[in-house]
Amino acid sequence: MGAVSEDRQTNPVERLLERKTDDAGIPLSRHATQYQRSLEAYFKAGDPPRWMTRLTEIENGIARERRRLESAYRALRAQDPPDFAERWRATAAGWRCDELNALIEQHNEWYPVERRLPVDLRTRDYVRVNGRSYRRPVLDAAWILEQFPAQRAAAR
Repeated sequence: MGAVSEDRQTNPVERLLERKTDDAGIPLSRHATQYQRSLEAYFKAGDPPRWMTRLTEIENGIARERRRLESAYRALRAQDPPDFAERWRATAAGWRCDELNALIEQHNEWYPVERRLPVDLRTRDYVRVNGRSYRRPVLDAAWILEQFPAQRAAAR
């Protein structure tokens, strides 16, 4: 096996690759020319995907609301009012998480598309991610009462 002779003809692909250069005039490597150079590819490579940052924002937001709710729940429990359940239900009904709920709704709508989740033909829904649905529940009064029940504690 000898070296390729200098006088052999180059094929059209090799001639094209020889002419390709980046903006500085330096020839591109064969590896670099195999990938599409577009604005979309640039944005996709630069940062974590939007679904990933959105999930982090949602998880942090839920943890923050839980802390705030727990503080309010404990404060009301400490008062030990006879109408605790009624007052806690009113607190839960008036609790606002509009920005976080908008983010959760955006996640529920776009996550399967952004992750390119396959569809389970049996259920006609997107496949589960790590054994659970990708959908996140909105933080409403029902969610709050599930996390922090309105029933009075048993007699001490």
